[in-house]
Amino acid sequence: MNEQSLTRRGLLRRTAAGAAAAAAAPYVITSNALGAKDGTPPASERILMGHIGVGGRGGGLLGGFLGLKDCRCVAAADPFTSRRDRAVARMNKRYGGTGAKAYADFRDLLARDDIDGVVVATPDHWHVPIAFYAAKAGKDMYVEKPLGLCMQWNFELRKAIRRYGCVFQYGTQQRSSGHLRHACELVHSGYIGEVKAIEVVAPGGRSGGSTTPIPVPADLDYDMWLGPAPVSPYTKDRCTSGGSWFVYDNAIGFLGGWGAHPLDIAVWGWPDNLSVPVEIEGTGNIPTKGLFDTVTSWSITGKYANGMPFKFRHGGDLTTFIGTEGKVAVSRGSLRTDPASLKTKKLGPNDVHLIRSGNHGQNLLDSMKRRCDAVSNIDDAVQSDTISHLADVAIRTGRKITWDWKHEKIVGDDQASRMMNRAMRSPWRL
Repeated sequence: MNEQSLTRRGLLRRTAAGAAAAAAAPYVITSNALGAKDGTPPASERILMGHIGVGGRGGGLLGGFLGLKDCRCVAAADPFTSRRDRAVARMNKRYGGTGAKAYADFRDLLARDDIDGVVVATPDHWHVPIAFYAAKAGKDMYVEKPLGLCMQWNFELRKAIRRYGCVFQYGTQQRSSGHLRHACELVHSGYIGEVKAIEVVAPGGRSGGSTTPIPVPADLDYDMWLGPAPVSPYTKDRCTSGGSWFVYDNAIGFLGGWGAHPLDIAVWGWPDNLSVPVEIEGTGNIPTKGLFDTVTSWSITGKYANGMPFKFRHGGDLTTFIGTEGKVAVSRGSLRTDPASLKTKKLGPNDVHLIRSGNHGQNLLDSMKRRCDAVSNIDDAVQSDTISHLADVAIRTGRKITWDWKHEKIVGDDQASRMMNRAMRSPWRL
């Protein structure tokens, strides 16, 4: 038995079958398998991870997981041959071997029984379908933001996560930053009084992009890259980071692509489970020339079920909670409070303490071991992504959207209701 095959799942699977043999015969386990002096856990405690989508963002996430001692990255899947080969070379260099494998089709990676979890960092239109297939394969997962191309896809993924008992980590890594957690704990613990308004700001999108068809690169399986998305000509901007993010066939732009971060903090910080506004309306700009056709700028207003106002606009990166006794405004790089003393307020044992995470990848691994929710769970992921989609629907229809939070449906607008779902190109389906 080599070290790579000795996973937690494999060990548990073999325990019963090997109990009698273990009693009858001696065995030898290497010091590496038992754990090293540098703190590396024994092989039976290390988690085997597969990486699906290893381009720009996926390559960055791979680097993060390669630095964690209690997991081993063993496989990469990507429709770009060069990307998956490069990722596998990084894995083999990190562990000093040749055991990592590259796959052109993510389903072959998911078919491996020895892989415990996967990191999904594909173009946006693939996030939910691959996560759905991963759940059916019994894999825990880290899924990059934004979540899905439409609300119905998200709901189907949430059902699958619950049905198969998978641990899910959303790629809203701000939840693993101490000052953002502190901001939300202040709000939960009542230090700004009753919350009276929430305002969210996210960077705007891009226009432009070439529409001129060019030959598909030799190392790209373009049909696999498209997957469930409609067939479209290959252009120099379609399959790039910063390109596919702004093509409506593949994404909803920065309403979700960046909005996921500050909207997620709005969901995490408000001490109310009804985190999606029940009314949303507003305006936005959608380019009419070039490849990019997602919303580039926007101004959204709405209200929650209790009548509290909500605002979401482009222009920066900030989540602001406004209360009867103070205010908290927090972003990835800053925390401002009113009164100023709240910024360094030490919370007491009777205050609300949210899940503490200092590393988003490590939090996933720890949650996999404990079989508990990760810091960015599927329910909150669906909530924040729903806000992005409702904003997109309001802009594209030009109408106020009424949301039934109990039944998760749009009320009184058939056209808007149809926009809650998107068809998938055959043979892909949920």
